[in-house]
Amino acid sequence: MTAKVAVIYYSATGTVHALAQAVAEGAAAAGAAVRLRRVAELAPDGAIDANPLWRRHADAAAEVGEAAVEDLAWADAFAFGTPTRFGAPAAQLKQFIDQTAGLWQEGGLADKPVTAFTSAHHRHGGTEATILSLANVFYHWGALIVPPGFTDPAVHAAGGNPYGASAVTGPGGDGAGPAALDAARHQGR
Repeated sequence: MTAKVAVIYYSATGTVHALAQAVAEGAAAAGAAVRLRRVAELAPDGAIDANPLWRRHADAAAEVGEAAVEDLAWADAFAFGTPTRFGAPAAQLKQFIDQTAGLWQEGGLADKPVTAFTSAHHRHGGTEATILSLANVFYHWGALIVPPGFTDPAVHAAGGNPYGASAVTGPGGDGAGPAALDAARHQGR
């Protein structure tokens, strides 16, 4: 039986989108059927238009299917990605997660492997806190949290976050560069 993996993410400027694609590639390379889905945008057009990178990515990512709770019901495993916002997941991903109560009450999220990945502007911008914040949700679901740990040289090359692949977009970081993408592919496997 082929494993089914839902890669659900939010990305404003494209960094987490690139990580999500790499996680999906890793899962597919391991033989999984993959659904790559973005969550709905909540920000008003005025805020998006004020940042050219945000607008460019919003337009480019429109081709990616929008996440629905049904994607989680379909999947045997999940990977969630979000930019770090003050050490926490973006509101867009949290809003999607808040819609899962019915599936959770039915037991549809229990005993399924789950992992998370993120990005931040600064090296110490809260990536680990963001992933740990998502872990609180996964505990309530009864999901099986699967971090990459230090199980592959790719994790070390990307800065060594054992909680999940993460990218730094600001000073000293290379965003969704080769090292971060390799770590995300490893996490997807």
